[in-house]
Amino acid sequence: MKVVVVESPAKAKTINKYLGSGYEVLASFGHVRDLPAKDGSVRPDEDFAMSWEVDTASRKRLADIASALKGADGLILATDPDREGEAISWHVLDVLRQKKALKKDTPVQRVVFNAITKDAVTAAMARPREIDMPLVDAYLARRALDYLVGFTLSPILWRKLPGSRSAGRVQSVALRLVSDREGEIEKFKPDEYWSVEAKLTQSGKSFLARLFSVDGKKTDKLDIKTGENAAELKKLIEAGQFNVSSVEKKPTKRNPYAPFTTSSLQQDASSRLGLSPSRTMQIAQRLYEDGLITYMRTDAVQMAPEGIAMARSVIGKYFGEEYLPEKARIYQTKAKNAQEAHEAIRPTDMFKRPENLNLDPDQAKLYGLIWRRTLASQMKSAEIDRTTVDIAVNVPGRSVELRAVGSVVTFPGFLKLYGVEVKSDEPDDEDEESRELPPLAVGDKPSLQQVDIEQHFTQPPSRYTEASLIKKMEELGIGRPSTYAATLTTLKDRDYVRLEGKALHPEDRGRIVTAFLESFFTRYVEYGFTAGLEEQLDEISAGDLDYKQVLRDFWKDFTAATDEIKDLRVSEVLDALNEMLASRIFPPREDGSDPRRCPTCGTGQLSLKLGKFGAFIGCSNYPECKHTMQLSDAASGQSSEAASGDGILGTDPASGEQVFLKSGRFGPYVQLGEGSEPKRSSLPKGWDSAALTLEGALKLLSLPREVGLHPETGLPISAGLGRYGPFVLHDGKYANLPDVEEVFTVGLNRAVDLIAQKAAGGFQRAGASAIKTFEHDDGPIKIAIGRFGPYANQGKVYANIPKDTKPENVTLEQAIALIAAKIEAGGGKKKAAAKKAPAKKAAAKKPAAKKAPAKKAAPKKTVKAEDVPF
Repeated sequence: MKVVVVESPAKAKTINKYLGSGYEVLASFGHVRDLPAKDGSVRPDEDFAMSWEVDTASRKRLADIASALKGADGLILATDPDREGEAISWHVLDVLRQKKALKKDTPVQRVVFNAITKDAVTAAMARPREIDMPLVDAYLARRALDYLVGFTLSPILWRKLPGSRSAGRVQSVALRLVSDREGEIEKFKPDEYWSVEAKLTQSGKSFLARLFSVDGKKTDKLDIKTGENAAELKKLIEAGQFNVSSVEKKPTKRNPYAPFTTSSLQQDASSRLGLSPSRTMQIAQRLYEDGLITYMRTDAVQMAPEGIAMARSVIGKYFGEEYLPEKARIYQTKAKNAQEAHEAIRPTDMFKRPENLNLDPDQAKLYGLIWRRTLASQMKSAEIDRTTVDIAVNVPGRSVELRAVGSVVTFPGFLKLYGVEVKSDEPDDEDEESRELPPLAVGDKPSLQQVDIEQHFTQPPSRYTEASLIKKMEELGIGRPSTYAATLTTLKDRDYVRLEGKALHPEDRGRIVTAFLESFFTRYVEYGFTAGLEEQLDEISAGDLDYKQVLRDFWKDFTAATDEIKDLRVSEVLDALNEMLASRIFPPREDGSDPRRCPTCGTGQLSLKLGKFGAFIGCSNYPECKHTMQLSDAASGQSSEAASGDGILGTDPASGEQVFLKSGRFGPYVQLGEGSEPKRSSLPKGWDSAALTLEGALKLLSLPREVGLHPETGLPISAGLGRYGPFVLHDGKYANLPDVEEVFTVGLNRAVDLIAQKAAGGFQRAGASAIKTFEHDDGPIKIAIGRFGPYANQGKVYANIPKDTKPENVTLEQAIALIAAKIEAGGGKKKAAAKKAPAKKAAAKKPAAKKAPAKKAAPKKTVKAEDVPF
């Protein structure tokens, strides 16, 4: 019997079925060891020696593998066909050899398959090889670089920029892209322009023609600057006679798109299906493990010959031979630094139509998208007749010309199956291309129905969406298919960016970090430098470069840069950031006055300050003047609009004290009176400070309010606003309210019902706020604290975290192992009961646990390979 090691239990079950009784297939559950999150895990002084940590759950996995090997005829490492998969195989083998769990004569083989089908697995078993050490070296280099950058830059950020969380080799560059785009939007000055369009009729059919030239000069989109100019041109056209001066018909072709890569799949799934990149990868992972699609982490666009042959057969069967080109289409990857280790994403069996498969809705949508894109890539081009018609407007003494453009699809080709990509840029041009014109010939005299003029303004560049940011990163050669979704998740989890709709907005914290890195570590957030490192990693994986030499060269320059900044005082850092961010947070005022003049005291100068919870704008006259505001308010010009002194909303009729509207480092808030400890309340999310009335402020200041006494316990129930939104509170137990407005109106019956629902949920831990969240191909993994203590959750599986492990320190690998152990154990009640006692202690520290991600993780005990018991 031979032991086969794969990554996931789902794959293990399927592959065991294909291979039969002569094999035992076991899962490693991803990586079995990692660098401990503490100083010294990578040691440059020892030529970049690395210490690896095996977590508790992985020890059990490795023990199972070692036990199975005792009577085995060989070990087959069948992890995924990429760098990460190669690294997992290397880690497993390295630990087994260190523990002498492998006999000297036990053969070890590495196999890879691009699809989980019987044919693919059987063919891979017939073509074993050794572990590809250049691929492993590339993984080691990437892991060391990420560790060294993170564990060197992050502490500097914590000291120099309080409130900042971390920096990373790829994440910081991605954050810079988002921040730079926001800067472009803020600096953008819209230009007014007007369009002139005539509605004409020929042979009873209407069509549109735009102004093309005036007095022999072509009119570009932005040439008509004023309404007066547009109105003059309108009168000119209305006074003229129309004559078709030229008709040009030009047949064109639109070629199909290449099959999906990881990046293009994430982009199209976002624009066509509304799926986030992380959700797309979760679904794709399931489709891959179910044997429906090929491996989903790839930047290659070519298909295997058998895939092309199958696609052509399916096209011929379902669409007809007229949709098949004479020769198969062969695509070449154009992406920078592409790693063509495997093929594009495609269905393993294209005869399996989406509508005939029993899939859940999201799986069906994504599989259908992949199926259609794959087949379309091998279909004929669409044939389109594009017609351009120039129409002379005969006006005495003037020369005016209109142009009408239209197109007709004469043969749909691939468009029959897969429409054009969704585009957000220049929608007007796209509309013009899709118009259909009536039959027109030179000499025709169409009649005028009306002339429309319309005012427009140029628009700033669009904010990145998750999909467009991935596309940009791919174009620049930053990151790799396996890292895109994880990078975006990290930026969101650390509150560096936020999603509004589909648009990515940089948070103040993110922009400050970007400005700091651009000021003091310019080279390391340059797009070209990061892409250059990726090229070096590719050279390492090809065996053309020594990975330790790359690390030596990088570390020499990097340490020199960090040594320069270590001795800088915080005041020097603030001076640099004030200057760099001046145009963003202190935009020029329309009246020409000093944009930094404090609107409260009138004499102080506003500048960037750093507090315990991050950056804010404060006055130089502090503590006499306590004016503060958020960076976003300053950037939007609200500092210049603020009235001198605090905004007074009115007088509280009950106390006679004034009610103020103020702006603090955490946003606008209301305050009652000016005592030593005045009552305050922040404005809830979605409330506009400009529209706030005295009545609204008094409602906020009335919180928390007592709703009534609980009919069973006799204890009071109160309603209020907290860090995580509106709530009702009874006997130390919180229940969320769905709407902010309800906090002012919720009655006793409703409050009792909400509390009962929360209590009835008991162990429904999905409702708890996450301490941290990991992205995983089988679905997000949440670390949270529930009624019975800390736990890890994925889907419907909840696994208790051991009492000797702090929930904020749990790693992805530990979480995966805990969930896997829970699945194997079947969720026995005995284990759950055993965890109950320590859970109360953990739950009592819940507020502190939620702040933990902003702190440096506590050092973990390093488990050496020789300490792993088998």
